[in-house]
Amino acid sequence: MQLNTIKEADLKGKRVVIRVDFNVPLKNGVVTDNTRIKAALPTVKYILDQGASLVVMSHFGRPKGQKNPDFSMAPIAKEFEKLLGQPVKLAPDVIGAEVEAEVKALKPGEVLLLENVRFYKEEEANDPEFAKKLASYGDIYCNDAFGTAHRAHASTEGVSHYLPSYAGFLIEKEVKFMAPLLENPEKPFVAIIGGSKVSSKITVLESLVKTCDTIVIGGGMAYTFQSVLGNSIGKSLFEPDYVDTAKEFLAKAKEKGVKVILPVDNVCAKEFSEDAEPILVDSTAISDDLMGMDIGPKTVKLIVDALKDAKSVVWNGPMGVFEFASFAKGTEEVAKALAQCGGTTVVGGGDSVAAINKFGLADKISHVSTGGGASLEFLEGKVLPGIKALEK
Repeated sequence: MQLNTIKEADLKGKRVVIRVDFNVPLKNGVVTDNTRIKAALPTVKYILDQGASLVVMSHFGRPKGQKNPDFSMAPIAKEFEKLLGQPVKLAPDVIGAEVEAEVKALKPGEVLLLENVRFYKEEEANDPEFAKKLASYGDIYCNDAFGTAHRAHASTEGVSHYLPSYAGFLIEKEVKFMAPLLENPEKPFVAIIGGSKVSSKITVLESLVKTCDTIVIGGGMAYTFQSVLGNSIGKSLFEPDYVDTAKEFLAKAKEKGVKVILPVDNVCAKEFSEDAEPILVDSTAISDDLMGMDIGPKTVKLIVDALKDAKSVVWNGPMGVFEFASFAKGTEEVAKALAQCGGTTVVGGGDSVAAINKFGLADKISHVSTGGGASLEFLEGKVLPGIKALEK
């Protein structure tokens, strides 16, 4: 997958329209986690350093196509300005005469942040006229919002039809690390897939079985697979509608010679609670009054051993209820093993990224993806409209 990248564009004296992902958490009007804003800074600074002016677009929350002051970009503009170290002007709206005037007045090196693009229902509808209006603000379009690349919206895909379009450094990096996992991974390739539901991860499993040597299945979704093996799973998460799917997947993996690691022991509890007493049992011995909450030490050892010689690893989804201290050990031990792995390690999906950050290991991972849904769809082998628009 070859992308047009921003370094290929002549930016001097140009106006660049950039789509970023500034959909960040706020509390009492203050940004509580600025990771996504920081992630866009290298591209933003590069464009400004080349002598261009910048019109910045992002969404924030779900205002459902209505102007709503609770979803204004104002607090985000303040944080962006602070991190960028130069003034950022917030436009009064997304479109309209006032915005057009502010865009036209931009001088090289200056930054204008538009209001929330989702204040207009035309954004999510990918309305061509709305996209054309956004495109009229610049000479060049840059997309650096990997987190929304799986959505064909006006600001992520529509604009690319009207302007020369380039990937920012963040999207370039995401594709550099993710694409080889689907196309030509260095072997041995290990995938660790967790999370609560088979239904949300089966497409990823079916995509990865084509290139993987070993697939680890953990988290709540593992219990549906356990039931296929004839194990009792007590009150653990279970999706009866996906028993046949799980059976078919295990058969497909066997046929392809892909090793599947399922939990051999579990940390269980009598109730889903932070204060519940952890009870360690083998996966064949989960009694009717117990529910699986985490993987046990024997399973951790199997995963650690699988990672020792791995050249490529992708991790998506925690191994248990890592938000509860008593049931976080499995996820933490896997995160530590990943941090020590000598191969290329990629972590995607909101919960896995949260776990890596919680255990302070992000700087030991080759690539921590910024897009939860987007990274999942990428691994499913789906075409991401926002990326497709940037291909050579």
